[in-house]
Amino acid sequence: MRLFAVIRSAIYMTAFVSLWAWLALTLRRFDPRLGVATPDWCRPIGLGLMVLGAALGLLCGLVFSTRGRGTPAPFDPPREFVASGPYRYVRNPMYVGGLTLLLGFGLYLQSLSIIVLAIGFALLAHLFVILVEEPGLEHRFGDSYRCYKQSVHRWLPVLPPGGAGVPSPRSHPT
Repeated sequence: MRLFAVIRSAIYMTAFVSLWAWLALTLRRFDPRLGVATPDWCRPIGLGLMVLGAALGLLCGLVFSTRGRGTPAPFDPPREFVASGPYRYVRNPMYVGGLTLLLGFGLYLQSLSIIVLAIGFALLAHLFVILVEEPGLEHRFGDSYRCYKQSVHRWLPVLPPGGAGVPSPRSHPT
């Protein structure tokens, strides 16, 4: 059933990205009122950030669906704890990828409105992670998640002590 999880992930991720893209493009109408645009040299940086953010998001979705047997959607979460792939280096790589993509989109389109939206996205993601996601993961996965939480940073990717692995919270059933 991993293929079914991959398909569900693809559908949910496409809908999520489409929603944020629609919102970003809708907010661009405020750019003329703001009277500020990023310089032209930011466009290639924005394109690079979009590619990196999209690649990270896709990789996270693939890891969730193949190793976690679920999706990134809160209503269809992974059935197994995932601490591999990008999750070895940062606890929330999907949000990091989404923020990177959205920020890159703003830089590429030279849109201050989209950059402000990216900042709002970061704040919303942070509040959601602290108030909803982390308590839910602690409840579902117990000590495995608590150990992981102590070993891997929430937002800043770093190599865990001892190299490229996390101290053994491998996959645990819910």
